[in-house]
Amino acid sequence: MDTDHLLQEFPPVSTQSWEDLIRKDLKGADYAGKLIWQTEEGLAVKPYYRAEDVAGLEYPDARPGVFPYARGARSTGDWRIREEIYAVDRVKANRAAHSAVLAGTGEISFRAANFENASDLNELLANLEEIPVHLENAGVPQLRLLIELLNARQRPAPVSTGWNPLANLDYAAEVIAAAPATLVPFTIHGEEFEESGATAVEEVGFTLAAAIDFMAGMQERNVDADRAAASITFSFSIGANYFFQIAKLRAFRMMWAQAVESFGGHRESARARIHARTSRWNETIYDPHVNILRSTTEAMSAALGGADVITVAPFDECYKTPDDASRRLARNTQIILKREALLSRVADPGAGSYCLEAITDFIARKGWKSMQQIEAAGGYRKALADGLLAQALEKSLAAKEKAVASRRRIFTGTSQHANLSEKALGRIDSSRLSGRRRGAWMYEELRLRTERHAALTGKTPRVLLAEFGDAKMRAARSNFAANFFACAGFDLVARRFSIADRIPASDPDLIVLCSSDAEYLALAIEVMSRLRMLGRETPVIVAGSPESTPQLQAAGVADFIHIRSNPIEVLAKWQQRLGIKD
Repeated sequence: MDTDHLLQEFPPVSTQSWEDLIRKDLKGADYAGKLIWQTEEGLAVKPYYRAEDVAGLEYPDARPGVFPYARGARSTGDWRIREEIYAVDRVKANRAAHSAVLAGTGEISFRAANFENASDLNELLANLEEIPVHLENAGVPQLRLLIELLNARQRPAPVSTGWNPLANLDYAAEVIAAAPATLVPFTIHGEEFEESGATAVEEVGFTLAAAIDFMAGMQERNVDADRAAASITFSFSIGANYFFQIAKLRAFRMMWAQAVESFGGHRESARARIHARTSRWNETIYDPHVNILRSTTEAMSAALGGADVITVAPFDECYKTPDDASRRLARNTQIILKREALLSRVADPGAGSYCLEAITDFIARKGWKSMQQIEAAGGYRKALADGLLAQALEKSLAAKEKAVASRRRIFTGTSQHANLSEKALGRIDSSRLSGRRRGAWMYEELRLRTERHAALTGKTPRVLLAEFGDAKMRAARSNFAANFFACAGFDLVARRFSIADRIPASDPDLIVLCSSDAEYLALAIEVMSRLRMLGRETPVIVAGSPESTPQLQAAGVADFIHIRSNPIEVLAKWQQRLGIKD
């Protein structure tokens, strides 16, 4: 079949032609409101992208492994699987590491095991010479021991630590001078910004500002720029916004490459070494197996974004100490992505995607501007000390939590589609609920409060979803109300009624009328009348926001729930009204 002239059969279509067709299909509906996605980073994402949207980019023909590394720091798409070991005892930690390696892990991160002398360190690292090792909580004494050990004994696999070099720049310079090539002594922790509420733009901008402060500090101490750049790992948290998380890593590599070059470093030294971990902020204690799905898409973003090392957190880490099964699931998530989905076979598979390239460019430009603002304020350490970063993060976190509260940002199984039969109180370690903040916490607190009340009193408030009248509207509003009240763990009963005065007969703790706007007033009047006849004060709520709201309130309706309601405020209020205390 001759395909040489195949495309000539399809004449080019202009953007204006596409736009005209779209507006025709919208039939007068608001274009921006229907089709433009306004992101928290400030980007208006269009419904489609064309070649003209990326025509001005500077790196469209860049290749993987080539400066400025937008397409990856390597020429392949492979990455290392890192597993975290939390055992405190060194022998147990070493044993757990060997088990993980045998099961497919490519790098070990010791998170809790301590070592105070060479003997302790040898015990921890025994027979792991061929495996890259990360020591997250290494301090100054541990760094000294590592340098002594690695200088005395050649080790083929690299060792890295989580030590923040900005804690002591003088000592950081000493470490670089003394450390062998197999030691990557420092980590810039970008994940702390994501977990504190940062947008993707703020995360890369703040992380770059911290790294530039470090590079400037090393320059002042006459440390070679290439040596300084090679001493850092960047650690990022990978969230749920799939394409933005891919673009975030691509953008940061470009930004870091430019920064290293500006300090006089060679282009080979400007490859960012990136560790990515699935987000703690996105984890939920209810319907926790959904965390497996979340971490899968997050790990995919990290892999497609070109991370060098990836950690997938066990699904249950936010509420208990992970067990063998949950650690195995986390490990196998990456193995499947590598060996079965074959994501490691292709470097930068998103290359050429107009949308992804546009988002990458946006994050890089805005992130660079964010870094420049921090520099103008005196640099990262000064901005941190003056509270400027905390201010920005508080603002972003408040916006995120507002989106969660209003259910514009969804946590499946927690703020939407909750499993009514699930109970979490008996399986959580309360000590693990403190510390790091998670997006779902406000809904989890509501539900745990209901569970504690049920454990104390033996009763869970029962909500009757009274479906009446118009078939389409009663079903839609019953589903909405069920989703709404399930978030607080109430006992829900949905029942269809053909006669209004039968609704109070089941004697629930709360009645939610689910009908059409036109039917609500007559229905509410009859239900309220029947309740008074029975001598009951059962509260009645209407699902919706009808024009007859003032008349319904006058008839005795206690509240209204609809898409503009704040579920956290409304549910907390009804918990109080129904006797559920903190």
